[in-house]
Parts: sequence; C-alpha cells; structure tokens
Amino acid sequence: MTMIASVAPTVTDYEASADLATLVVRTTRDDEVRLAAEQLRLSCKCAHCTRARFDGRFPERFPGIAITEIGDLGYGLNISFSDGHDRGIYPKPYLLSLARR
Repeated sequence: MTMIASVAPTVTDYEASADLATLVVRTTRDDEVRLAAEQLRLSCKCAHCTRARFDGRFPERFPGIAITEIGDLGYGLNISFSDGHDRGIYPKPYLLSLARR
C-alpha cells in the first residue's frame, strides 16, 4: 500500500481588489481565496495590535478599511491599511488559515 502525503497549498500570487476592500490570494492548488481588509486588520498579530488587545484598546471593527499597500517578504505579506497601520506581517500559511475561518 502506497501512501501519498498531502501537501498543504501555498500562496503563489496575490493582489488587492479594485476597490481595495479585499485581498485576493491564489494558491498552488489553483484556488482563489478572498480575505476582507477588515478581517485582515482585525487579525493583525503585530506587537502594537497584540498589546492593544491585551490593554482592551483594540477596536472590535474597522468599517470601511482599505488595503493601501502590499509588500512581499517571501514568507509573508506586509499589508498596509488606510488607517495608517503598516506593521502587520501576515505569514502566507496564516493567510490561508484565515480563509478557513
């Protein structure tokens, strides 16, 4: 009996939607994953956001937030938002895990 290991998909390409409200991610399985800018902003794990959550200062929503810039760091994406936040680094496996939530 031969067992074939299942290989997790990885990010192959990405772009912001035309209205900047969504990150569109393509994977090695030819899937297209769409992540709302608000979901991404709420999911930021940078030190600033982590501390704000700990202190009870992190907002519950970011209505109307937009993606203003995407930097590819190889292992993840540095995403900047219209509220000026630009510290978030989203490892590519983390992005795909957000799509499954």
